[in-house]
Amino acid sequence: QVQFVETGGGWVQAGGSLRLSCAASGSTSSINVMAWYRQAPGKEREWVATINNDGLSNADLSVKGRFTISRASAANTIYLQMNNLKPEDTAVYFCRAYTASYDYWGQGIQVTVSS
Repeated sequence: QVQFVETGGGWVQAGGSLRLSCAASGSTSSINVMAWYRQAPGKEREWVATINNDGLSNADLSVKGRFTISRASAANTIYLQMNNLKPEDTAVYFCRAYTASYDYWGQGIQVTVSS
């Protein structure tokens, strides 16, 4: 089992920045990849960015150049630095961890961007 503590969400005006954190605990040695997803009101959950154990990362085109995913040296914590936020970035952001057998989701954290 893997558990998460997600922090850093909140309210910000358009053009502002927020930094999300996701700290994993439990069976973290089994994690291969970690990622951020988001779900806006009335929309399906969508992928935002991914980072693997080697530090290789990728992000959706809608956030590339504005959002950066990174991980701490301990590898149990990932971050999402979000700059130049737009109202359309308003969503609940979820942390996800992939293992060989299962994938685990965090409880989600609200990010609200006002125009």
